Amino acid sequence: MSLHAVVSPQARISDVMLIRGVPFMVLPEGALWQDDERMLIVADLHLEKGSAFAARGRGLMPPYDTAATLALLGRLISRFDPLTVVALGDSFHDSRAGERIDGRDVETLCALQKSRDWLWIAGNHDPEPPSCVEGEWQAEMSFRDIVLRHEPVMGSAPGEIAGHLHPVAKIYARGAGVRRRCVATDGMRAVLPAFGVYAGGLNVCDRAFGKLFRPGTLWAWMLGTNGVYRMPESRLAPDGH
Repeated sequence: MSLHAVVSPQARISDVMLIRGVPFMVLPEGALWQDDERMLIVADLHLEKGSAFAARGRGLMPPYDTAATLALLGRLISRFDPLTVVALGDSFHDSRAGERIDGRDVETLCALQKSRDWLWIAGNHDPEPPSCVEGEWQAEMSFRDIVLRHEPVMGSAPGEIAGHLHPVAKIYARGAGVRRRCVATDGMRAVLPAFGVYAGGLNVCDRAFGKLFRPGTLWAWMLGTNGVYRMPESRLAPDGH
């Protein structure tokens, strides 16, 4: 069931989220757009996850995720024409992804990178860049009052935008439950959902998020087909309920 079908039209919002006073547009595809900087931010692409599973004999996932993820990213790049793209770590599923990636996908990625700055933030899955990709590799990046990194810092971290946890939110409405990827935020920091088409998700009711947000401050910006929906912590349900 769609998110649009179970929530009121009033829950759909303008898509503009403030983090420490800096405005970001939350895109239904799971990315952030910062208009002043013309910056597109994505997290956890997990390119070559399908081929990693196949190499380990866990071949239930067709190895086409890289092409699908890059196609989705390409549509956003065509729409916004960013000056800078920042990928918040775990862009590649493991250290050997560069050996498995199809040459056509490398060509697609290089075309997306052309004529813009491209920053790869190091993640726990990809602490070193594959030799086949271009762009700059850093541990983190800062601009204005914002810091971009892969893994969120435990405790207070004003201005932080991170990935790593793959947040999803679940709500019940009109007798139905809906679980969707989301941006988890309290207005001072944010955790982005995984952008990769094969990446899973961790419910924001999990205690891992309790180490980042004080009780009652968390909002889930749930990603729907027709827009983004802002849900207070009181509306959110854990998995299994």
